[in-house]
Amino acid sequence: MSTLTSKGQVTIPKAIREALGLKPGSKVIFDVGPDGAVLLRGKPQAIAPEDRFEAVRGKADIAWRTDELMRLLRGDD
Repeated sequence: MSTLTSKGQVTIPKAIREALGLKPGSKVIFDVGPDGAVLLRGKPQAIAPEDRFEAVRGKADIAWRTDELMRLLRGDD
């Protein structure tokens, strides 16, 4: 349960923030259903083009040797 402040602000409980992956500065979307229920969704954060490679750096689980990779890419048998 959260309490509405005079400025219309509420604190989103930690468990909800973690479940939605919300961080400070995250955008959220509020929807109201026909029964009055409120749905809170986290807006997906786009990865800046310059950060896309940094986001996956070190994630590969295959240790390629350069000569093996070059043979694969060139189609050498």
